[in-house]
Amino acid sequence: MTQTQAPPAPGTRVGHFRVAHALSRRVRLKSTLLGDPAFDAVYFQALLEALPGVFEVRINGRGACLVVVHDGRPETWDKVAACLRSLPDEAFAPALCDEAPVTGSDVAVKALVTIASQALPWPARALLGWSMAMGVIVKGVETFFTRGLKVETLDATAISLALVRGRYFTAGSITTLLALGQYLEGQSEERSTALLKGLMRPQVEKVWTVRDGVEVQLPVGEIAPGDLVVCGAGELIPIDGVVAEGEGSVNQSSISGESVPVHIQPGDAVISGSVVEEGRLTITVERVGSETSMARIGRFIDQSLRGKSKTQTKSAALADKLVPVTLGLGGLMLLATRDVNRATSVLTVDFSCAVKLASPVAVRSGMYAAGQAGVLLKGAAALDALQDVDTIVFDKTGTLTTGRIAVTDIIPGEGLTETEVLALAAGAEEHYDHPVARAVVGEARRREIALPPISRVDFIVAHGVAASIDGKHVLVGSHHFVAEDEGVACDHLEQTAAALRGQGKSLLYVAREGRLAGLIALRDDPRPEAAAVLAALKASGIGHIVVLTGDHKDTAQALARALPQVDELHYELKPEDKAAIVARLKGEGRTLAFVGDGVNDAPALVTAHVGICMPKGADLAREAAQILLLHEDLHTLVVARQAAVRTNAIIRQTFGATIGCNSLIMLLATAGMSPVAAALLHNASTIGILGYAAMAASRPLAQRPLAGADAPRRKELC
Repeated sequence: MTQTQAPPAPGTRVGHFRVAHALSRRVRLKSTLLGDPAFDAVYFQALLEALPGVFEVRINGRGACLVVVHDGRPETWDKVAACLRSLPDEAFAPALCDEAPVTGSDVAVKALVTIASQALPWPARALLGWSMAMGVIVKGVETFFTRGLKVETLDATAISLALVRGRYFTAGSITTLLALGQYLEGQSEERSTALLKGLMRPQVEKVWTVRDGVEVQLPVGEIAPGDLVVCGAGELIPIDGVVAEGEGSVNQSSISGESVPVHIQPGDAVISGSVVEEGRLTITVERVGSETSMARIGRFIDQSLRGKSKTQTKSAALADKLVPVTLGLGGLMLLATRDVNRATSVLTVDFSCAVKLASPVAVRSGMYAAGQAGVLLKGAAALDALQDVDTIVFDKTGTLTTGRIAVTDIIPGEGLTETEVLALAAGAEEHYDHPVARAVVGEARRREIALPPISRVDFIVAHGVAASIDGKHVLVGSHHFVAEDEGVACDHLEQTAAALRGQGKSLLYVAREGRLAGLIALRDDPRPEAAAVLAALKASGIGHIVVLTGDHKDTAQALARALPQVDELHYELKPEDKAAIVARLKGEGRTLAFVGDGVNDAPALVTAHVGICMPKGADLAREAAQILLLHEDLHTLVVARQAAVRTNAIIRQTFGATIGCNSLIMLLATAGMSPVAAALLHNASTIGILGYAAMAASRPLAQRPLAGADAPRRKELC
């Protein structure tokens, strides 16, 4: 039975906050701090939402109000209260957007005031009109002196001219429509933010920790300050602490935004949300769970959403350039006709309004639709870049193949049994989060083989694992790693290895104390949907498909025979080779996307124009990628492409509609249409265009693959 506690009494002080109202599972607090421009509400909300047992957090900066919905447990409220009493320094970093969001009630009030004021006498209409428009006018004047003639300046000029002329309904209509546009954009952003918060928060359930000198895997909830946690290459650090042993390279981009990895050694502090790129760290835990730096993910999400695509930037720049055009036409009309009404009508027709707003509304709605269909886009730039892609590069394992690797054969060396070879490999691989490692460990568990205790493991990215098992040095990895790098003689099993590769199988070499202990053969079948997806990508305009793999030539060619759409095949590659091939393709003028899921794919994911990570990708790969596929189905890759193409098509359509509609209204304005009628037509067309952008871009995306022809004959390159 869930233990609950009495809610805190109204008036209770909790740090800077005062309890205004409380139920057993819901607390509303007040604080002037929430309205402070230097207070980062996005970060603080993410910090509270990261607490176990907290279901929802809502912050109203204008009302200086905070609402926390939780499970009612005493320990949950204690953690919330502790967080409120000890606000981290990061909560006072200036937010990226210093404007209060426009609410639906704001729009409704403006609309009602505009309509109701028409029944009031002149003094009241004037007072209401100027009061409602003052915020827009002040912003326009400020913009003019700080940034020059921009959209805000035109809005302020049109509204001011209408007010000076006594056209309070026109001024109110423009003010209301501006607020409505901001509200529509904010709603799209809010929906996208809510979706991304749930999808992007790192999910670490278990960690390796040292207990009585032995490494054991425990749930994160059982880790306490003072414990020793072990993190290897490709793993996300789930705690805050200090390195006690080991050295490594740590990527902190999700925390600091700095993409250059940091060298970490004993005595250095590490923070949760970082990813170990190379090396192995034993970390003394200082803070766990909700008390860690993981809540910084909220700021990362906010940065991703607020980033603008190339199309959005161009639209905003074009909108600013249209402002002087509209002002100039209004001035020319006044000089030519001496008719203030006609000049006001022309000035009311604002080309830039829909041009500037339709693009972000379409982009955010497109991101939301893609997220619902299983594609997480880290910012608008990813959506924009994917539309331009003409070449797509796949890392083979876990992308074009199922990733459900199965052990098919175990070939023991002299003096060993299959069980002993498998136990050595599984013992070393148990700490490595990789599809091959999971397959080996899974086979050992299926056979109920007890795994030997290990005292040390070193991961050599994309090569293999070195471990100390029962005091003996064990190597598990590729032929290149074991035979060439480590000098273990493997010739006596080479004929058997060649036969297994000819069957399309991958091989793990297992060595102990410098001697080959045996081979483990694994098979990773192509995804059943792979051929149809590649054909669909070709049909969508992607002209070149490349496959990269570290597998032996025979194993790679077996997969390629099943996928005739592949144009170019590279095998027996090292991680740096993959990044070099991606760089070479970029140098040829191609716009390319890279699809991968492993630690060794991170350099290529960063090098490509667009990095795409599979659902079960390593944490480092997820950090490096700009697009995450959320379902184990390659059809979502086609969905991502469809989302990008459709969103950009909608932006072009809204641009054409804006120019066409406003040109027609401008023509009618010069012919004598009244300012009120011009404002109504302009505002109605703007609302229609924004509504179309939001609805068209947020429509569910088709998830069935398109038909497509086979590709030309591929090139095979080692």
